[in-house]
Amino acid sequence: MYNGIYDIHSVPDATGMRVGIVVSEWNDKITGALLEAACQTLIKYGVREEDITVRFVPGSFELIYGSARFVNADQVDAVIAIGCVIRGDTPHFDYICQGATQGLADLNRMGKIPVIYGLLTCNTLEQAQERCGGMLGNKGEECAVTAIKMARFNI
Repeated sequence: MYNGIYDIHSVPDATGMRVGIVVSEWNDKITGALLEAACQTLIKYGVREEDITVRFVPGSFELIYGSARFVNADQVDAVIAIGCVIRGDTPHFDYICQGATQGLADLNRMGKIPVIYGLLTCNTLEQAQERCGGMLGNKGEECAVTAIKMARFNI
């Protein structure tokens, strides 16, 4: 039970933590900014630079495979999946977003290590830009904090 002592906004110490980050090459200006913020945040909270492993995949759908490889390798404490899909004129957006979301959710359901959902699903490029360092902050930073909190999750 919550006793009012724990600060729900605090970030645990991440010293000794190892993090894998899978990044989509598609919309690389957006995913690159998310990656940079995630790495800076992990380091800020104690993860050593050499304990952050980054791998790139062609698109957001491939985040599932890349994340699964990290999970099955048993070499990291958390995985962050970073991608960006921007709506176009065809239903491709819906299929990629739904498939990637379901695949990453399935990896989390396995419960081996946390897989953090860092997939931006935006209607416009401007919306994506607002989420990678614009008016709405940088979701890469949020993903890094979530990875630390979930890797330190205890019951």
